[in-house]
Amino acid sequence: MKQGRAPSGCWVMACGPSGAGKDSLLAWAEAALAREPRIVFARRLVTRATHPGSDHDEVSPAAMRALGESGGLAWHWEAHGHQYGVRAAYADLVAQGRIVVVNGSREHVAGLAGRADVRSVLITAPAEALRQRLLARGREPAQAVAGRLHRNAALPALAADLVLVNDGPLERAAGALRDWLRELAA
Repeated sequence: MKQGRAPSGCWVMACGPSGAGKDSLLAWAEAALAREPRIVFARRLVTRATHPGSDHDEVSPAAMRALGESGGLAWHWEAHGHQYGVRAAYADLVAQGRIVVVNGSREHVAGLAGRADVRSVLITAPAEALRQRLLARGREPAQAVAGRLHRNAALPALAADLVLVNDGPLERAAGALRDWLRELAA
């Protein structure tokens, strides 16, 4: 586990199972850190339609492919049948000493272990809370939710720099992320 200040810029890859509250937690932390010039929250590109509260910009698969081929993406990965990407401009911010927070994928983050410029945050919740949250979203039928939960249970544990269990008031887990990011940037 890497601790303490990031002497130069770094990526903070936040990940966790669907329903853990990543979007809400990251949005809370982003608002709380709005006056912290060294900390930036990346806006992802996703080949999925946006909906109210989305934390991404919608792009077509062809546009995502073109960005990847032209060097326009710093990171890209696939999950749940969609492609995800982070624009290369964010890599410039890391090179300038900024901390760039990305809402990522556990599979992608696991492949980055050992990189000096990457920190990882695992956001999770108890299985029953995940199930209830996914069903309440209403985006998928119960069978698809069960599949997501099964996939989550089958994934190997991630050795994260920070683990947040989002099973209480949002402010508790989001506040812990805010404090950790401030320490990293100090």
